[in-house]
Amino acid sequence: MSATITQGFLDHKIFSIVSEVAAEKGVRAFVIGGYVRDCFLGRPSKDIDIVVEGSGIELAEAVGERVHSHVSVFKNFGTAMLKFKGIEVEFVGARKESYRRDSRKPIVEDGTLEDDQLRRDFTINAMAFSLQKEDFGALVDPFGGIRDLAAGIIRTPLDPDTTYSDDPLRMVRAIRFATKLSTDTQAFTIVPESLESIRRNKERMSILSKERIVEELNKILVTPKPSIGFRLLDETGLLDYILPQLSKLKGVETVEGKGHKENFSHTLEVLDNVAELEVKAIEAGQLKDYVFEDGVETVKVRTEPNVWLRWAALLHDIAKPATKRYDPSLGWTFHGHEVVGSKWIPKIFQELKMPLNEKMKYVRKLVFLHLRPIALVTDEVTDSAVRRLLFDAGNDIDDLMLLCNADITSKNPRKVARLHSNFELVKSKLVEVEAKDAIRNFKNPITGEYVMEVFGIEPCNTIGTIKEAVKEAILEGEIENTFEAADVLMRTKAAELGLYPVK
Repeated sequence: MSATITQGFLDHKIFSIVSEVAAEKGVRAFVIGGYVRDCFLGRPSKDIDIVVEGSGIELAEAVGERVHSHVSVFKNFGTAMLKFKGIEVEFVGARKESYRRDSRKPIVEDGTLEDDQLRRDFTINAMAFSLQKEDFGALVDPFGGIRDLAAGIIRTPLDPDTTYSDDPLRMVRAIRFATKLSTDTQAFTIVPESLESIRRNKERMSILSKERIVEELNKILVTPKPSIGFRLLDETGLLDYILPQLSKLKGVETVEGKGHKENFSHTLEVLDNVAELEVKAIEAGQLKDYVFEDGVETVKVRTEPNVWLRWAALLHDIAKPATKRYDPSLGWTFHGHEVVGSKWIPKIFQELKMPLNEKMKYVRKLVFLHLRPIALVTDEVTDSAVRRLLFDAGNDIDDLMLLCNADITSKNPRKVARLHSNFELVKSKLVEVEAKDAIRNFKNPITGEYVMEVFGIEPCNTIGTIKEAVKEAILEGEIENTFEAADVLMRTKAAELGLYPVK
């Protein structure tokens, strides 16, 4: 079907330029996909996809010449991209595709707009705006995408078995769009026949690379309510394939009439809490990221969600099934789940082909430490305990505190209110101790080189013993975090070990 849309969606200068250049080259061009969808949803979009009945690369190069913009060409994919006044525009020739059963890489041929719309994943992503002068701005919507958008449903243009079998990544993308597009006022759902098709075709996930799956998971994690996506992954059976450790959190075991918390639901609640708290903190300018550029640490105010914080929330209780025990006097316990869970993180990252660098170490650290602030909430908050938490968390203390705050869940509102109130006291104590003792980026005032110089000794275990004694004294508050105080203690400790200055 074709209809004229309301004015305003194609006001940007780039659209009239593409229209003019396409006419000069004798090809037809259309805006397609996410930009069209987001126009109707009232969401800002800086990514524009142009499909051309002809060569997308040739049109991109001609437009680039007209607007004096560099064009990046990707010949393997038949695409080209340019930037113009803050907008990224990607060009591709209209294509029709066919697939082999053992691969998600399609056999591609030149095609028409209709062919190109047929190969799209969902009806809401198959809508196009015409850029032809005779019907500029007309909506080309052969599958009723505008109707599905209004109804809040995710549906495939073709039979879902064909769509998902051809490219199984679309199963995860369906869940990602249902999660991303849902709001407090309108939920997006996957139509029942499509959900059933995902269940039937879940084995096709085996032909996908883990990197592509994780790319979709990351996009789900940074949405305002990521639990929607993970519940759908669970309902369709995809979670068992992607992250079986998370599936094992499901269910409640009861002994002597006593059951434990349903850890899968708890994990998703914590994940949503983190998403909400992080967005609020970002809006208030309260979160900072510490990045190294050319070997120099730079502090930046966070402006986008930190996907690795979301991973830490998702995995913080991952080892509870492995550490679950029933004690008649205590009930259910999960002692040491933070230690075991932190040890699992490298393996999980490796299985999912995720980075094993500082990002993995950050998630591992947060999983390992996620109970520490909670312990401070329930016990007396001593300066020593706060110093040690600051020392162990370092620059990640704010993210750790956010995660732990999100981890306070209970069906008892009075208990939650009390814990949150105590948690604010811990946060105040952190600020107070940090201002006084500067522990967050603690560096021992006493170096190994200094110990060797003062006492005229070669490298040995004794140096580590002296440095450890200084560090512990500072963290316990026995001496100030200054070189002068540390130097006095170093000499005292060395004398106990039979060492004396050579000068």
